[in-house]
Amino acid sequence: MSHLTDQGTGQPARTTVRQIAQMWWPLALSFLLMSLEGPAHNAIVARLANPEINLAAWGGIVFPVALIIESPGVMMLSASTALSKDWETYRKLRRIAVALGIALTLIHISVAFTPLYDLVAQDIIGVPKEILEPGRIGLMIMTPWCWGITFRRFQQGAMIRFGHTKAVGIGTVVRISSVGLVLLIGYLLQRVPGIVVASSAVAVGVSAEALYAGLRVRPIVRTQIRCAPRNATSLTLRSFLSFYVPLAITSLIFIFVSPIASAAISRMPEALNSLAVLPVITGLTFVLRSPGLAYNEVVVAVLDEPHAYQRLRRFAILLGSALLIVVLIIVASPLADLWLGVVMALPTQLLPLARQALWLSVLLPPLALVQSLYQGIIVNSKRTGSIIESVTLYLVITVITLGIGMLLQSLPGLLVTIIAFNVATFSQVAWLWHRSRPVVKALSPELQVTSAE
Repeated sequence: MSHLTDQGTGQPARTTVRQIAQMWWPLALSFLLMSLEGPAHNAIVARLANPEINLAAWGGIVFPVALIIESPGVMMLSASTALSKDWETYRKLRRIAVALGIALTLIHISVAFTPLYDLVAQDIIGVPKEILEPGRIGLMIMTPWCWGITFRRFQQGAMIRFGHTKAVGIGTVVRISSVGLVLLIGYLLQRVPGIVVASSAVAVGVSAEALYAGLRVRPIVRTQIRCAPRNATSLTLRSFLSFYVPLAITSLIFIFVSPIASAAISRMPEALNSLAVLPVITGLTFVLRSPGLAYNEVVVAVLDEPHAYQRLRRFAILLGSALLIVVLIIVASPLADLWLGVVMALPTQLLPLARQALWLSVLLPPLALVQSLYQGIIVNSKRTGSIIESVTLYLVITVITLGIGMLLQSLPGLLVTIIAFNVATFSQVAWLWHRSRPVVKALSPELQVTSAE
């Protein structure tokens, strides 16, 4: 039965490549807008009083700590997209999402409002004393973050499952607009500390998007989810945990890759220059990878349709080729220098290193798309243990490559890190492809005829 092309009529339908594109582009726009949110925060805080302290508090304490705490809730998007097929399952998932959001919020409060903050920020992270109190204030303001992320990602998954990807894009516009308004007010006032402006912008933006998602999903629940045929297999807490825990661990592992890379860069040639350029390169590559990252949820939602795999693969080939061409145009043209030297204001002496790193990054955007295709297949099949295997492989390959770079001491740390990301991503995609083959062959009889398909 198609929830995506028939808008609840219950009539079987084939999802075309054009319909896949119509599902994908609002999600891609949503990911793209989210990828630009970080640079906007940094640009405003850098123009307020004491930018060094406030930027350090935001980037060194508030955002990474909040990100680690809320990471178990991030994968509610994939879980809801894969599982929210009927009213009973939706209600059970909603209870789980509410409980998870409350639990993560309590953890956040315990870190932000108790002496546990000093243990985390001072003893574990070891940040300079100058940013301890600004970081504490920022983390307190970010209290709505965990609840907002978990709740809105759950509701967005239901929207995607029932074909309302444009609503997800509109929600992102609501969030970005709210964030931009708070940042603009803070910039115009010039009296509010940058850490307060940045934290308030994120808290308001996430809360606004969660409120929109909660309101927007109501007619979908009323007209589609309640009317959907009951799933043959009832969702239990045990089955949910076996599906979700690998996804949550996956999110957590990815978060820890960044500090590992920073620690390795600090022990390789041109450490200072590499650390200065790294966030600029990863920020741009995240923007370029966002169209591919958005494809994961499309695959999860569409794969149940007749002959969907062939069309999903065809669209992935078309989009991947287009992504590679766009990335090559950016890297090989003056657009790269415009972004690096003008928009991001990198000092002239860092531009050669940044250009080299960009050239090494050209395969990451299309690889993200291929990863989303195979990962979406696995999530749809509910065999999520394979995903944690692939992420563990990614982490191991990254650490080994960085270790070789530290031993050889022959390349700048930034270049070794980008090479590590390439090798690790390729290995992860290869593993996901391997693990997805049995699922692909079982999707339709014609795929069982030839193992080459």
